[in-house]
Amino acid sequence: MKPVLIAGPCAVESEHQLFTTAELLSQEIKRTGIALDYFRAGVWKPRSNPNSFKGLGNEALPWLGEVQRGFGIRVCTEVMTAKQVDACAKAGITTLWVGARTGVNPVEVQKIADAVKEKPFTILVKNPIVPDLNLWIGNIERFLQAGVSQVIAVHRGFANGNENVYRNAPCWEIPIDLKVHYPELPILCDPSHLCGNVKWIPQVAQLALNYGFNGLMLETHYSPAEALSDASQQLTPAQWGDLIQSLTFKTDMPNAELIKQRALLEHVDTQLSELLAKRMEIVDEIARIKKENNLPVVQPKQWQQVTERYLKEGLDPAYRDFLAQFLELLHQTSIQRQQ
Repeated sequence: MKPVLIAGPCAVESEHQLFTTAELLSQEIKRTGIALDYFRAGVWKPRSNPNSFKGLGNEALPWLGEVQRGFGIRVCTEVMTAKQVDACAKAGITTLWVGARTGVNPVEVQKIADAVKEKPFTILVKNPIVPDLNLWIGNIERFLQAGVSQVIAVHRGFANGNENVYRNAPCWEIPIDLKVHYPELPILCDPSHLCGNVKWIPQVAQLALNYGFNGLMLETHYSPAEALSDASQQLTPAQWGDLIQSLTFKTDMPNAELIKQRALLEHVDTQLSELLAKRMEIVDEIARIKKENNLPVVQPKQWQQVTERYLKEGLDPAYRDFLAQFLELLHQTSIQRQQ
């Protein structure tokens, strides 16, 4: 299966912003030879904060239609109601996505499915914001049963209070399970929303492709620093082109159970790396406080409390030995930084 690539701004902010981004992406397509399947741009934005930019609504639909005709790239946008589906159809936009927040409401999803029933729409179904595989499957089934010609799943991560690194928790085992349930259903990754920061996007994009995902949905903006929403997670068109060229696209899906466990391990390793770096930043701050207050660098009682938090009773002896060695190295490194 040919990789499916989607790129474009988080939201339509102005006619100038939309066409400038589309023009620069078009230049990247010519420069790199990359085939862009869809140009994405949000018109209606369901925002957590009522003071956030909510999109331009119907005003922006004609502009999207002009981008589609002028650049020869199909455009897609998010819908939350059946009324919005009708507005898109009148503007000639027949590729729509159902977002993570809408995805938690099966009643609204069904209304959208009824609105596109047996019509020539392509529907992208993002995972619901909560980590619930059955809810995601239910949303997909509503569109399959409505006779939608093409349904595509999109993994954008899940809201999780335990996530320490990314904007949204990957929970890779969930999209992998979805792939097992629907081996013929294309599933894309949206690293922009998953990561929340462009620095993580290359790693997550390649990881998703390694797990057998069928493509990527990435946010791009001609000037991310000026974006009215999600500025930190949008690539410039040039960055997008360089990223796509750097990735290795897989043609098959490895053993599902193995990649599920590798996904979990990869995420844990990423968390550990970031948390250890954060720990060292705190150690440096503690060193500053100790120096200002003329306190000793080594405080045995404090470190004893740290080790007790790790070395609990009932641990496997081999793991306990590893932890003891790790903690000793961690302690010595902390002391050296403070000195």
